[in-house]
Amino acid sequence: MKCIHCQGEMERGLTPVHLDRAGCHITLDGIPAWVCSQCGEPYFEESEVAKLQELIRSVESQAQALAESA
Repeated sequence: MKCIHCQGEMERGLTPVHLDRAGCHITLDGIPAWVCSQCGEPYFEESEVAKLQELIRSVESQAQALAESA
């Protein structure tokens, strides 16, 4: 598989992900992804994207609950 940014070769590996939602800043290390060996651009499989989206929904919900209790 080729990187759409630089045409480098994609290799299966791990990459960090930074999420900023509802005033929360989360960094996850070692998320499975296809990573370009040339520029480092990550591409995620559908299963990883679904898990990250669920995490975002949970963070947003918890942040809202905290804000409402203030």
